[in-house]
Amino acid sequence: MIAATGGCASPFHAASALDFIPPAEMRALQLARLQATVRRTHQRVAVFRERLAALGIAPEDIRSLDDLSQLPFTVKADLRETYPFGLFASPMEEIVRLHASSGTTGKPIVVAYTREDVDVWSNVMLRAFAGCGLGRGDVIQNAYGYGLFTGGLGAHYGAETLGATVIPTSGGNSARQIMVMKDFGVTAICCTPSYFLHLIERAAEMDVDLRELPLRTGVFGAEPWTVAMRRRIEALSGIRAYDIYGLSEIIGPGVACECPAQDGLHIFEDHFYPEVIDPNSGRVLADQEEGELVLTTLSKRAMPMIRYRTRDITALASGPCACGRTLRRMKRIGRRSDDMFIIRGVNVFPSQVETALLAVEGTLPHYVIVLSRRHGLDEMEVQVEVTPEAFSDKIGALEELTATLVHAIDRVVGLRVQVRLMEPHSLARSEGKARRVIDNRSLV
Repeated sequence: MIAATGGCASPFHAASALDFIPPAEMRALQLARLQATVRRTHQRVAVFRERLAALGIAPEDIRSLDDLSQLPFTVKADLRETYPFGLFASPMEEIVRLHASSGTTGKPIVVAYTREDVDVWSNVMLRAFAGCGLGRGDVIQNAYGYGLFTGGLGAHYGAETLGATVIPTSGGNSARQIMVMKDFGVTAICCTPSYFLHLIERAAEMDVDLRELPLRTGVFGAEPWTVAMRRRIEALSGIRAYDIYGLSEIIGPGVACECPAQDGLHIFEDHFYPEVIDPNSGRVLADQEEGELVLTTLSKRAMPMIRYRTRDITALASGPCACGRTLRRMKRIGRRSDDMFIIRGVNVFPSQVETALLAVEGTLPHYVIVLSRRHGLDEMEVQVEVTPEAFSDKIGALEELTATLVHAIDRVVGLRVQVRLMEPHSLARSEGKARRVIDNRSLV
């Protein structure tokens, strides 16, 4: 068993008792909570009640966890169509928190929390941090954005419940982030992986070597990132980089998180029941089969989600983990079913391009994919920054590097694309989620 490497033992063991219970006990707890959630949602949410009636299903028909597959899916469009409060199962006087998406593609989605929901959120984030080896005595710099975005406050409440010291820097002002990290003895940081890469660069510009600081742990999420990106982050900063997963529609960050074994993300399945389905047929898949993650909240009161389609592609594993946890694990999210784009009949995911780029020496982990249309044909250009040494080399060497990258992408994606080498620091940096794809095809 891999033990937690830092912090105080007492909150770790108290918070994570459910992480180690026998699977049969977990299944019994899940069934009881599922049945209660279905009854509550049926009583209080008209949309769900109408859908069950159309299918001829009553709450009493859910007698086993396998019966969950009889229930209808919930999708993001349901939240937009019932905007703002149509999916609430609690009256407004019991709602203590509202969060919302940015609404860049239309109406924002609104999510709600009762006091009990906030307590659950704090608890699963505590368990996530504890699983990363953090505890009382750690100093956690929280560089997720605060506000309507769920990341900042979710991580903040969980770290405080853990008993750690929290520094709510939020996003932005990178020079100040580095100053705080250095002067306050920060031992862990929470942010998107792309923003931490930017902080690594900014620290170098300020002559600060992160490997000489007390910083030892990064808890990164809110965007897909590859194993190659993890290796790059760890090599450049000297920290251990952990993947955390969540989404606002379910609760925010804290649905699942890696442990020191880094062999998948443990799902806090006493609160979030996972399924993986075929994204086309909706058929539930077996463990190890890759498909779309579907989540059902088992304890959410303000806004329960029944079989919510996340669009995230993963696979489940229920075998033993080296850390000793019995919680099922999910494969790290490398792509979403809705971030795929098609170029000349080939399905392409940004994560595939990232994997190809980072396998080539001389590239930096900053890139953007630009899609365009010329003479009626789709074109794809990958702009990638390269190291100062590579960029200042002879023209022949740059041409050779370009050809190597074209071949690497072709080998992974199955498509020959244009590659443009960019000077270091020439691509825009993000203080939140990185924008990897610019699709200009609709402008033509």
